[in-house]
Amino acid sequence: MRSNGPNESAELQRNTLRLLCSVLIKSGTRLEICHLLDPRVFQDPLQRVVFEEIRDLGTIESRRLRELLPARITNRGFPDFDLHEFLAPYEASEQDIDELFESALQLLDQSHPDEEHLSE
Repeated sequence: MRSNGPNESAELQRNTLRLLCSVLIKSGTRLEICHLLDPRVFQDPLQRVVFEEIRDLGTIESRRLRELLPARITNRGFPDFDLHEFLAPYEASEQDIDELFESALQLLDQSHPDEEHLSE
């Protein structure tokens, strides 16, 4: 497994959350990724809560997910949560998706360290 520094690890987590909120992936794909990821790979409490809420919302459309997420995060104890700032840049272009998927694959590798690496 790659050794990720704290900044790189935080970027992987942030990119994965951006991917999960993106309109460019299907809701079923989002849910599959969420089921494969171990929430413990999200070391920052806010990022872990965001991930858990995305996972708990299931297979809803990404636009609806982004509408519901702020209130759910606020209810979990983060009153100053701003989705636009958190996910900035808010929209992922198709060109960004490869990088975002790579981040998700690296987090999946961290979720299952004893299995074959998906990001290689």
